[in-house]
Amino acid sequence: MKQKTNVMNDFEKQQAYERAKKKVEKEKGFYIHLTAYVIINIFLLLLNLDFADRGLERLLDWKLYITPIAWGIGLLFHFLSVFGPNFIFSKDWEERKIKELMDKENF
Repeated sequence: MKQKTNVMNDFEKQQAYERAKKKVEKEKGFYIHLTAYVIINIFLLLLNLDFADRGLERLLDWKLYITPIAWGIGLLFHFLSVFGPNFIFSKDWEERKIKELMDKENF
């Protein structure tokens, strides 16, 4: 019976490891996407500003922001797929906040 318990325990640990590994890979993919978004959009902004001709006036041109906005929407969906729509106010957050407030009152 003990052997069966150890096998189940090892199997559960392996499954937990695989889930954690997938989560880390998803988060890593998001952060790579975010880094590419920032670097490429800064490059495009600087490339399209054309200071010599129009100076800072070009910053008011809405066409300059189409790529960052459209890509930003895609990045938002990527974020939500990785972290979930309730990442800020999740159950874990609620439990931590309740514990924090209870700890405060005990002082």
